[in-house]
Amino acid sequence: MAKKSSKVARGIVIAAAASMMWGISGTCLQFISQNQNIPENWFLSARTLGAGLILLLISLIMYRGKVFHVFKSWKNIGWLFAYAILGLMANLFTFYKSIQFGGNAEAATILQYLSPLFIVLGTVIFRRQMPYKSDVFAFIIALAGVFLALTKGDFSQLSISTSSLMWGLGSGLTAAFYVVLPRNIVKDPDNPPLVVLGWGTLIAGFFFNLHQPVWVGTPKITGTLIASMLTVIFLGTIIPFGLLLYATHYAPSDVISIMDAVQPITTSILSIIFFKMGMNWVEIVGIVLVIIGVYILQRGRKNIENSEEHFRADV
Repeated sequence: MAKKSSKVARGIVIAAAASMMWGISGTCLQFISQNQNIPENWFLSARTLGAGLILLLISLIMYRGKVFHVFKSWKNIGWLFAYAILGLMANLFTFYKSIQFGGNAEAATILQYLSPLFIVLGTVIFRRQMPYKSDVFAFIIALAGVFLALTKGDFSQLSISTSSLMWGLGSGLTAAFYVVLPRNIVKDPDNPPLVVLGWGTLIAGFFFNLHQPVWVGTPKITGTLIASMLTVIFLGTIIPFGLLLYATHYAPSDVISIMDAVQPITTSILSIIFFKMGMNWVEIVGIVLVIIGVYILQRGRKNIENSEEHFRADV
């Protein structure tokens, strides 16, 4: 039992490290979008194409013959392009826009963190499935948290612009697409998640480059630009995703998902340190409520699904 607990604890630590890296990447993205004179379209093209090429190179080393398996089915190809365009590409674009339009990495991360709520909402709308009581409770808590976090106690106005809020909500919605759309592909054991992510990122990078090729309008290459780009590519995509895959060998997925809460906390702390952003107790309470709401949503659904599976097994 002690050995099992030790393995789970190791998985939790690894998942927390991955989530922390995403938080660092979000802060770095704010620095790039608001402090560096870099055209947004060029940055998105360079970041996505670079990450896609590196991920596929790693996939070739790790999985070899499985790298091209996803293209053996037209159905999988359709899901892959939907994942790349509506999930990855749209999420990267909306998250960047949310920060650029007078927002900040902290607010954008909190709004993106609402993606499980959008997934449940989609289930209610498109599958005509009534929400569970835990879903409704989680929605109320999370939305109250968002309201507190984005007003900071001044209920007469938001702490970010309306444009930033709308792009941030779009980021949360597209993050839900990012989670849901590749599920049918990765059900096949011959389609490892890392390979699907690599192809999805490369396809997204290709479409970004159709609009803004990386060799056109290239900004002045500086050490700061290179360091920022590498931080976003490696700490925002490659390393944390690899750690998350590694964490699944030690801890259950529902336990790992709880560690997503480390991301908005990390982003908030770094925003205070590097951007001198003040944070009052109302905002802290708001962030905590968002994390609790998403936790209740994920945990409640997991418990209900386990109960239903147990019931079916008994029958």
